[in-house]
Amino acid sequence: MINFFIGMIVIVGTYVIYLFAKMIHRKMGYSFTAPVITSTIIIIAILLSFQIPYETYMIGGEWINELLGPAVVALAYPLYQQRDILKKLTAPILVGTSVGAIVGVSTGILLAKSVGFEDVIIYSLTPKSVTTPVAMAIAETIGGVTPLAAVFVMIAGIGGVLFSSIVHKIFRLNNYIGRGVGIGSASHAIGTSKALESSLLEGSISTIAMVVSAVVVSVITPGLVAILL
Repeated sequence: MINFFIGMIVIVGTYVIYLFAKMIHRKMGYSFTAPVITSTIIIIAILLSFQIPYETYMIGGEWINELLGPAVVALAYPLYQQRDILKKLTAPILVGTSVGAIVGVSTGILLAKSVGFEDVIIYSLTPKSVTTPVAMAIAETIGGVTPLAAVFVMIAGIGGVLFSSIVHKIFRLNNYIGRGVGIGSASHAIGTSKALESSLLEGSISTIAMVVSAVVVSVITPGLVAILL
């Protein structure tokens, strides 16, 4: 019974913190104030300040985690709304996403190898650019650590939110197709939520890129790991 009450407190508390973070983002509008970033920082600060074990937080956090799958499936709705336009963009989206997936996996392996990371860390890092359940499954298959893979996925997602605007300005990437494909294939669902803030169409393209990237990364990762390591 006590676990039930702890779980409810965690769920309600996390939701309230997220609403507060969302309010901050609406007022300030900067990339670094994205709700997923500020709410994560606030939760970590609370856990550290009150010396609450991570395991205790996850009594309720595990329930929230179970909603990740339905949340990803819900992204199909904007796809349906933009289906006519997306049909015309099938080729550039598929090609761009496939190239992005290959580059993302390859550069991750090579950069981690160049700085001397252990193989188990490289295995966990490799599927960083796909959504968490897929990344964890890939990491487990190739010998990585699934919780560590989830951490790298979060870092990739937050990194996309933080630096996407800068990358767009540097490379003068103003086309919604390139922006959607780029952030969807590099920063999965977190990046897609950022794309949806720009426009429904860009978010829809990012959703497709995220899904295609998950499939491509699942197929190519074992082979690239064997070749590059």
